[in-house]
This record gives sequence, structure tokens and C-alpha cells, in this order.
Amino acid sequence: MHEPAGGPIQAFEVACRVREARRGEQHAYALLYRRFAPLVHGILLGRCRPALADEATQECFALAFARLAQLKEEHKFGPWIATIARRMPMAATWEHPVGESPERASTAASPEDRADAERVLRALATLPEAYRETLTLRLVEGLGGPEIAALTGLTPESVRVNLHRGMAKLRAALGLERADIAEVRNA
Repeated sequence: MHEPAGGPIQAFEVACRVREARRGEQHAYALLYRRFAPLVHGILLGRCRPALADEATQECFALAFARLAQLKEEHKFGPWIATIARRMPMAATWEHPVGESPERASTAASPEDRADAERVLRALATLPEAYRETLTLRLVEGLGGPEIAALTGLTPESVRVNLHRGMAKLRAALGLERADIAEVRNA
């Protein structure tokens, strides 16, 4: 949904932008949003339908920016906003009311591709949180392992383990053989 943030952001840059945002500088808010929107969106997408995740991402940033004075360690904006996203109440999840058709991320995709994408997102939603988040950030948001580590505050090793174990669980949830997973990555 969101384009990748352009590589890992340095801790000193995050702290500088947080300080600028606290002073009301709009460019700092914009940079923090661009850098951390894929993280927040990925977390929320693991909990609800895509259209709701889009809206909840906006709400999460509005809440975080309103509470920016509460952030004690400025360089830890990523883990802090990730916690806010995880704690956001979700009015609706992946369940669709009877008669409601699910949202589709792309009208350009074939019906089969859209169905496959929804199947993968639903399977992701069943995984434990750590695996769900890292896989969503990797497969949906297009972030690399080092970038996921930088944004979330996890170690690169933890991200690698979560991606490896999560992919095995996702394959099992989808009933895929190991060779078939390349198709999921390219979907």
C-alpha cells in the first residue's frame, strides 16, 4: 500500500525529526509519516481488512502526533508508534458481514490474483503477532530485513528468525509446498 521508506533511517535522524515535530515543523511530521507509515500499515493490515488498515494508519499517526510529548526516547519513535498501532482498537477484523463483498487492493489485478492475495492476507492474520508483523512488512509493504529491524527496534537476527519461522507457518497455513512459496512472494 505504502511505498517502502527508502532504507533504514538512522536513530539520530529520527530523534532530530521528533524534536522538529514537537516544535510544530510540518516537514518533520511528513518525514516521520513517510518513514513509518509502512510499519504502522503492516501491523494494522495483519489485524483488519485493507481499507480499514488504511484508515486506521491515519488515525494511529494522528494519535501519535497528538501524544508526541509523551515519547521519552526520541530515537525510538518506530517501536513507540508500533506499540500504539498494536493497541489500537479494531472495530472490524477480517470477517465480512453477510452480503458484503471484501475490499480489493487493486482493480487492475485479475479476480484470481485478488482472491489469492486475500487468501494470503487471511492466512497471515492467523499467525502469531511477531511472525504476522514481520511477514506483512516484508511481503506486503516490501521492506527488507534490516529496514524492518531499524523501524521496529528488533535486532536483525530476531527479524531473520521471525521471517524464517513465519514463512514456514504461512506455508503450512496456505497448504503450500516449499517450492510453491516463490509464487506467494511474487503475488
